[in-house]
Amino acid sequence: MTETRVVMCKKLGRELPGLARPPYKNELGKRIYEEISKEAWDEWLKDSVKFINTYRVDLTSPEGQKFMFDQCEVYFGFKDGKMADTAFVPAEGDASKDP
Repeated sequence: MTETRVVMCKKLGRELPGLARPPYKNELGKRIYEEISKEAWDEWLKDSVKFINTYRVDLTSPEGQKFMFDQCEVYFGFKDGKMADTAFVPAEGDASKDP
């Protein structure tokens, strides 16, 4: 039986079970593995869909990956910054707006 690894979660502020392995093969993945709980990671996975859909992020492109890594770092408090806006704003001239 494997023992669950516990981390002091930077995002949620308490000791919780950690991830089984780093989610990315870079420095950010290592930091998430060491400082973020599985619960907080699962929340990020749900929230990250909003960024992907709002900005039509291509996760296979270097630009898309950089955008998502940047959002992830801000989300977990690894760097200062403002999260990208995911609220729907109708485009100018959008037919769904009142005349």
